Amino acid sequence: MPDPYVAAADRYDHMPYRRTGASGLKLPAISLGLWHNFGDDKPLATQRAVLRRAFDLGITHFDLANNYGPPAGSAEINFGRILKEDFGPYRDELVISTKAGWDMWPGPYGFGGSRKYLLSSLDRSLERMGLDCVDIFYSHRADRETPVEETAGALISAVQQGKARYAGISSYSAARTRQMASLLSDAGVPLLIHQPSYSMVNRWIESDLLPTVDELGVGVIAFSPLAQGMLTDKYLDGVPEDSRAAQGKSLNPDWLTDEIRENLNALNDIASSRGQSLAQMAIAWALRDRRVTTVLLGASSVEQLEDNVAALNRLDFDDDELSRIAAHAPDAGVDIWADSTRI
Repeated sequence: MPDPYVAAADRYDHMPYRRTGASGLKLPAISLGLWHNFGDDKPLATQRAVLRRAFDLGITHFDLANNYGPPAGSAEINFGRILKEDFGPYRDELVISTKAGWDMWPGPYGFGGSRKYLLSSLDRSLERMGLDCVDIFYSHRADRETPVEETAGALISAVQQGKARYAGISSYSAARTRQMASLLSDAGVPLLIHQPSYSMVNRWIESDLLPTVDELGVGVIAFSPLAQGMLTDKYLDGVPEDSRAAQGKSLNPDWLTDEIRENLNALNDIASSRGQSLAQMAIAWALRDRRVTTVLLGASSVEQLEDNVAALNRLDFDDDELSRIAAHAPDAGVDIWADSTRI
């Protein structure tokens, strides 16, 4: 057994918390995502160290999905074990979310937005994590083949059955977000939050989605603010062998063209002039908009987590910095979830 965990007494002294849309729920400016680094391919001791340090730094929101791993489901199993062994006394201080929508198990009932899939998946997620209820349950993607009314009905049932406290959606267009919000509201289950991809090189939410969620009182948790790792110093000179791009994990090395690397180096120079790393500036940039409640970041080590949280030391941007960033941050084609957002 690991050494007993006692949370830091000052865990709430430095992390800013932002209200989620028009709700009463506040989330930390940085949330921890378990998409990568929490499956069976990573040591449990490292996972435990990252989760402990995150909570000590004031990160109260841990975000999962049914198929996070590898293998699918293992992140929830590993998190559930650490939750039981380390965070039992602190459960009421945590916001735990999970999702369903992308591929999970074979056959026609293991993906999409059907009531069958979403509610079955939620039951399995609760079992894996050892929970009676998650704080947020998301429809992880829009689905052309399922009526939005059916997907909304599944989220409504999850909340009304006491298996989720709030309902959320991810990678939905502005129009379908409006539809979902209306359907949920009619049933007395407000849409709490939208989880879209968003970064300096993937700004699709700015034209329609951000004005829509602002009008509806829906929060935003922006995932992949580092563009799947592109907006870090890893790729300034090429593709390292141990990088996400080299491993084919959501960052295609073909995207890292000479032009893109030139822009990354220019952005890195701007970050240096601000006293930040490129990753820290990218995090701060995503948080510059008041409509963004929190950004969702992964971490493979305690050191990486601490570096990311240090972005909060410098959140301000002047007009010149924003203009220079815009000049070197064209769309980089990294939005691999675009098909869902076009529905």
